[in-house]
Amino acid sequence: MLKFEDLQGANVELTFGPNSHQIESRHVLVIIKRDEHWLLTKHRIRGIEFPGGKAEPGETIEQAAIRETMEETGVTIENVHSFAEYVVFTEPPFCKAVFTGDITHVENDFTLMETEGAVWMTDAELNACKELSFHMKDRGMGELRKWVEANDGTN
Repeated sequence: MLKFEDLQGANVELTFGPNSHQIESRHVLVIIKRDEHWLLTKHRIRGIEFPGGKAEPGETIEQAAIRETMEETGVTIENVHSFAEYVVFTEPPFCKAVFTGDITHVENDFTLMETEGAVWMTDAELNACKELSFHMKDRGMGELRKWVEANDGTN
């Protein structure tokens, strides 16, 4: 387990594997790398970040991961699996399930909503990016990227 404080002052615990906090995950984060490029999006306010969001009522977190990725990037994914959980101790605390999966289709002409669509970056580009969302700057993101590279390779 990795414990740290995020840039907004909240305590965070990152665990790989099942949720040891017993907080139901209703938030999702999707981290996928394909052909040496990370799948990211540019949120109009926050900046460059991995796709993610909240599950809608009646939706599983797996369905939310697939939907949020499509809505934010135009990329269709399948075979999603959760590999980590990210608990943020705000009031109330919440848990993000962290997913990876397989890309099956990239739609270049889709309706943009909260984001400016898919952004593909290499490690060097991501590490040098000046437009990162505050979410992308905490200790956990580096550990999550390492896990995807070590366990999934490139999709």
